[in-house]
Amino acid sequence: MANITDSKCVLVIGATAGIGRTLAASIHALPSNPTVIVSGRRQERLDELAKTGLETIQFDVNADAESLQAFVDELLGRYPQVDTVVFSAAVQYEYDFTKPETLDLKKFYSELNLNYITIVTLITYLLPHFFKLGEKGQPCFLLPITSNLGIAPGAWTPCYSATKAALHSLALSLNEQLKDTNVRIMEIMPPLVESELHNTAGNTERVAQYWMPLDKFVHDVMEGLKRGDRTIAVGMSADQYERFEKGKEEIVHATMEEWKSW
Repeated sequence: MANITDSKCVLVIGATAGIGRTLAASIHALPSNPTVIVSGRRQERLDELAKTGLETIQFDVNADAESLQAFVDELLGRYPQVDTVVFSAAVQYEYDFTKPETLDLKKFYSELNLNYITIVTLITYLLPHFFKLGEKGQPCFLLPITSNLGIAPGAWTPCYSATKAALHSLALSLNEQLKDTNVRIMEIMPPLVESELHNTAGNTERVAQYWMPLDKFVHDVMEGLKRGDRTIAVGMSADQYERFEKGKEEIVHATMEEWKSW
């Protein structure tokens, strides 16, 4: 089965901290020796990563469609061999709908855009390139990072949970639609993991006693990537996946076949 060791050039979006940064380093360390490109907003972090042998592109993906198209054009111009993309950039905010006057809708819209819309947009722009590589026999991979909160939402962070549910649903749909191509989806589904993500919600100290250590999480993810697992649910996410999601791929396939027959 095709897996991450078949990747020749990997882009990790949102790689200046947390899961993205550690995952990029782990992929770079594979014996298959892929080129690994990291992108993010913070140039000083990118400079640090460049010293470890990673390629870098400075870009804030929380952008409009035109800017994202320009980013993809620049990426493929510099690295035409890109065959794998990890979507790690995300933010998480808390909202209290019992106090609607306190909701910052601009922040809400921005969270929706970064966590979901930009990913859909980038996938749309990348697929023609991936199809061309696939026709030449090169396996290509899209790696969305979802969350166990996409299965059972955290009511304190409703927008984040909704975006991860949408991304999980998209991964299931793409897996079905692309099954006859050389483009594969490998969805990464974290539980609560050690990450700077929680700084945006201001609750790092509160959740730190419960989170899964980052190194342990990435180790388990890499094992799944090396197996070529379609869904890589780790820790608590694995328990929830088994309880609520197992068998859904077969349902999606059966529904698609029924739709085609109408």
